[in-house]
Amino acid sequence: MVRKGSFYTAAVVVIFLLSGCVKVGPDYVRPPTAVSPNWLEADDKRVRAEPAEYRAWWEAFNDPVLNNIINRAYHDNLSLKIVGVRVLQARAQLGIAVGNIYPQTQQANGELTFNRISERSFLGSASQSASVKFSYWEDQIYLNAAWEIDFWGKFRRAIESADASLRMSVADYDSALVTLTADAANDYIQIRTLQKRLSIARQNVESQEESVRIAEDKFKGGLTTLLDVEQAKTSLFSTQSTIPTLEAQLQQTKNALSVLLGLPPSSLEDILAGVSDIPAPPPQVAVGIPADLLRRRPDVRSAELQAVAQCAQIGVAKADLFPAFSLTGTFGFLSTTIGKFKLSDITSWKARQVTAGPSLQWNILNYGQITNNIRLQDAKFQELLITYQNTVLQAQQEVEDSLAGFLRAQENAGYLSLTEDAAKRSLNLAVIQYRQGSTDFTTVLTAQQFLLSTQDNLASAQGNISGNLIGLYKALGGGWEIREGQDIVSPEIKEVMAKRTNWGQLLSPSTYMPLSEPVPTIRMPDW
Repeated sequence: MVRKGSFYTAAVVVIFLLSGCVKVGPDYVRPPTAVSPNWLEADDKRVRAEPAEYRAWWEAFNDPVLNNIINRAYHDNLSLKIVGVRVLQARAQLGIAVGNIYPQTQQANGELTFNRISERSFLGSASQSASVKFSYWEDQIYLNAAWEIDFWGKFRRAIESADASLRMSVADYDSALVTLTADAANDYIQIRTLQKRLSIARQNVESQEESVRIAEDKFKGGLTTLLDVEQAKTSLFSTQSTIPTLEAQLQQTKNALSVLLGLPPSSLEDILAGVSDIPAPPPQVAVGIPADLLRRRPDVRSAELQAVAQCAQIGVAKADLFPAFSLTGTFGFLSTTIGKFKLSDITSWKARQVTAGPSLQWNILNYGQITNNIRLQDAKFQELLITYQNTVLQAQQEVEDSLAGFLRAQENAGYLSLTEDAAKRSLNLAVIQYRQGSTDFTTVLTAQQFLLSTQDNLASAQGNISGNLIGLYKALGGGWEIREGQDIVSPEIKEVMAKRTNWGQLLSPSTYMPLSEPVPTIRMPDW
């Protein structure tokens, strides 16, 4: 005949042996994605298909002011710091998930209670017949532990999910860094473009003021009518009216850049001091192949890791379909003042009390609710798989859009440059002919307005060339590599947090899991 203790021991051994090899729920498999073999503009001579280093793409503009702005934005931008602290949140959340592998309940308890038995109760009647006091003190000290064995892999799946979420938080940081560098560069290009447009407008104001003086002199000499004077003033005032608008746009762009640099809105005179030309892009750009986006773009990695994390949640939910096996135990000492006993007897070995053994919990009547929760988690996973596939498509579209914009903006600027040269010659001839009296002022006015429009469009086109190249580098996922070897959380923030809370080793950069791996690899943390 089998002894009960031997049965329990055998059951515990079986649970331990099987708990490490059973894990319900699906394992993540990367879904198929539609990736083009080459870019649409790959045959253009200005495009190189070989891979390139995008770690510091802004250096291709050869502008030291731009390099300084990117460096300051990387170190001082507050939005980036917010995303960096979220990595610590995910790191701590992973620690919580790992903690569930070990006994979930570990408590030390102590109680001192006063009890009085009702004289009208069954125990009261028994006490009265036994001449026992109706009141007594009770003291107990005990340790309580409960350990749900991870038989079905529920806790290991939760660790997988938290592990992927940590990696996703780092990918989100990298994605924020890509956006930050592009936004800072775009603001700088916009500032230089507006400065050039302002310079063009002011130069045209000077030219048109001269035209007003010529018209007034000819009117005073009786060589023309007042109409020429009023037309000249109309053109002058119209050009002058564009300057306040451009100045407002310039200051607003400086304000936006100031915030990106972690500064209050300012003129940024010290930062922008130096060459004020629009940074010229390189004649060629290397774009690699579309498949490179799956490795390089942080938002693509983040989208996939979000699906990885959700896939593990299906296993967490599915484990609730099966019985949960636990080991529970209590060990302590108890003493009372009943009869001849005393509270001081709690130090006696005879005062010990022990309860221990395996337990089983099976939610057999909640199968409908549990099953629908599994379906919910599965539907969320499928949504994220489609989101990942869509993110890959959108990434390719962004590259194609920026590449087409970059190439066509170059062509547009080329034609506008030729147009500007012709417009200058046309204006010079119109002014000479007007001075000689061989043409009316309308010809001069038309030439002036056309030159101003062409010069302004050319400045905007030159800015668009650089802006589209920045968009291309952003679409290619460049810029986040500058954080490699660097701490995601600044020393100042870590110092403040360490003073407030015991973070142990979690503030060390070595605890941030690398995210340069092309395929998500779930692993146990190193602590």
